[in-house]
Amino acid sequence: MVIRGAGRLTAAAVGVAVTVATAVGLVLTPSSAKVEPAMVADPGPPEVTISIALGGATHGYVNPDVALAQGGTLTIANGDGVLHTVTSDALGTSGDPLFGFSVPARTTRSFALPSLAGGAYGFYCVFHPGMRGTLTVIGGPVGEVPAPPSFDQALRIPKVLSGDHITIPMKKADVRIMADGPKTTMWTYGGSYPGPTIERRAGQQTKVTFVHKLPKDAGSMTVHHHGGHQSSADDGQPTKHLIEKGAKRTYTYALRDAGKPAPAAFNFYHDHRMHVTARNNWRGLQGMFLITDPKEKKLGLPTGKYDVPLHFSDRSFTASNQLSDPFGHAAHSGHGGMPGWMTGEHAPPNDATVGQRILVNGQYAPYLTVKPGLYRLRLLNASLFSAYDFALSDGSAFTQVGTGSGLLPAPVTRQDVLLGPAQRADVVVDFRGKAGQDVLLSTIPRSDSTGTGSRNAALMQFRVRGTTSQKARVPGKLRPLAPLKGVPGKVSKTWTFDLSEMHSGGQHGSFWSINGKMFKASRMDHKVRMNSVEKWKLRNTSDMTHYVHLHQEQWHTLSRDGDEPPPWEQGLEDTWRLDPGEEVVVAARFTDFPGVFMLHCHMLDHEDHGMMAQFEIVR
Repeated sequence: MVIRGAGRLTAAAVGVAVTVATAVGLVLTPSSAKVEPAMVADPGPPEVTISIALGGATHGYVNPDVALAQGGTLTIANGDGVLHTVTSDALGTSGDPLFGFSVPARTTRSFALPSLAGGAYGFYCVFHPGMRGTLTVIGGPVGEVPAPPSFDQALRIPKVLSGDHITIPMKKADVRIMADGPKTTMWTYGGSYPGPTIERRAGQQTKVTFVHKLPKDAGSMTVHHHGGHQSSADDGQPTKHLIEKGAKRTYTYALRDAGKPAPAAFNFYHDHRMHVTARNNWRGLQGMFLITDPKEKKLGLPTGKYDVPLHFSDRSFTASNQLSDPFGHAAHSGHGGMPGWMTGEHAPPNDATVGQRILVNGQYAPYLTVKPGLYRLRLLNASLFSAYDFALSDGSAFTQVGTGSGLLPAPVTRQDVLLGPAQRADVVVDFRGKAGQDVLLSTIPRSDSTGTGSRNAALMQFRVRGTTSQKARVPGKLRPLAPLKGVPGKVSKTWTFDLSEMHSGGQHGSFWSINGKMFKASRMDHKVRMNSVEKWKLRNTSDMTHYVHLHQEQWHTLSRDGDEPPPWEQGLEDTWRLDPGEEVVVAARFTDFPGVFMLHCHMLDHEDHGMMAQFEIVR
């Protein structure tokens, strides 16, 4: 299921390909999947309207508590300037939300309510979780009711490749995603989803050859090592240095920075082709990239089987477990010389691709059997749009020891960890004393702001069994962050992320912009002198959260909204959350490689639809 306009999903529509907006598939913990009985004689109103006014993300639904007769008609009047949803907290036996509707900005749509048992059903907006309400269905006990989740397949750990010259074919393959039914045909790296994990020691030059064996209609490809420090030609340029059908290309990763081994990091690699980045990632072109440092062993953090990489993504499927195609509408030619994606109901800001099922290492609702010890979990949000606020069902906290870009100076205790697209976190979970218990890793609706929300789902199950003599620990100090010398007092460049409009030939279009401009490959947006240090300001003046990714360098976070960044942002970073109105100031030294590099929103529809710029490092 893909949120791109208006639509509906009922529990009977499991896996049906949906290319318009539908409910986000939510999997709840058993304790949260409750509906209060409502047994009354009054048949209830046959129609009801839920209204959303301007500023709904901040002020919520105008009338959050409504009642409706079984099988009645629900109308949603969205007077706001952004897409909103009315999505059920609870799921049915199929694993889909009991109801879910989305309506584009300044639009009113009506929907037939699916057959639900009488009761009170909590709902919320997928993108703005502070918007909450209750729909009371008036009627008898006959109809769809909430159901607890099940976890039916053991978690897969992707194959590890660790040679100094690795070859990975890009090819179609059938992948086991769902526990039952047919396998899913995907575009893959090496025949699996996610692709094999590349694991290399910091400072060891690594060559990776990608061979294009995908169908002809896939077009040319490019591969970006996200979080890496490499030459411009090896960075995965969106319009240059492409891999044509039947051809191959070798990327060289030095895994060094300024003559020294790069920090240990948890990165990933993925397609970065202009205008189809979202499509190509949706179809499966993603894999993890782990850079290790033997010095870390002295810290005593969990290693080996106690160190688990976890790749999170969301996808929608047909009844035969095949990927839905949410991108078909983008092919039309548009009007007035505009690309098709700039006009119509799917144009920005209504261009969010959200999958119905949340996958872990390419599987829906897996489980992992663990020992009662300390586990290091590498969390990667590889979704196109969705954010996840990770939490444990038993109330235990995470001990965050690093970002994707390396270890933090000191561990940070966090009750939940919010990660947007492309963000990573390195956390330790303590299963000691929990033998025989089952613990769920879930994502919960974020409640810390009115920014774009996070999903609500149980993601996977940890089954704590057996015994262990493990001696791992989390030390009080991890890796000191060397101060960045020579940071200028003034901001060198401000990058403003917003929604912009275009008028041409009597037509109106919209696009995501940086500094008011749509990405153009022939335009250079900023030039930086080699070996200089610059301070950049990232500003979000739109009504939607953006997750901003800066390529190439080791970025330090200097401030968030004028204050010292929170402790989990005081290490190196490459992707930042920018809620509406927020400003983050970052700095880096530009070393080693002259050439052109990117910065963009990592909500991939936003990147494809204009929110990308480029800077050039010059000698």
